[in-house]
Amino acid sequence: MALQRLFAIALLLACAALAAMAWPYQAAFSYEPVGPRAFPLLMLGLMAAALLYLSIHPTAIAHSDEEPPLDRATLGKIAACVALLLVFAGTFESLGFVLASMLAGIPMARLYGGRWLPGAVIISLLSIGLYLLFDRAMDVPLPLGLLAFLEN
Repeated sequence: MALQRLFAIALLLACAALAAMAWPYQAAFSYEPVGPRAFPLLMLGLMAAALLYLSIHPTAIAHSDEEPPLDRATLGKIAACVALLLVFAGTFESLGFVLASMLAGIPMARLYGGRWLPGAVIISLLSIGLYLLFDRAMDVPLPLGLLAFLEN
């Protein structure tokens, strides 16, 4: 429990440093009524409150038989997930949201036991649906990348 407290206090200090960096931020333009710094400060505040609680009242970590062991296979899956998320972040601008989501999502579905065809169909529909939801319904522009020719 001491390690848990130490980790919570270290993250709490990181939250304070990030909040100090975000506080003076002023954007040249604002498309939100509260400005661009409200969301990061709100998230950091919520995270700091949870970390403060965790540093005061750490929870006992009890492992059950239902949890998978942290063996070589599990660590390999975690590493593959991190690599796929880095691929997504690296290709987001150049390939666009839809293709980058497919490129990262289909192997991710396969990594966790999905079959190729249903995984590809569902990830493709989900990528297109999320693009339409954000770009059209919520007016949050997402890059099309290689599919920019489809734009009106």
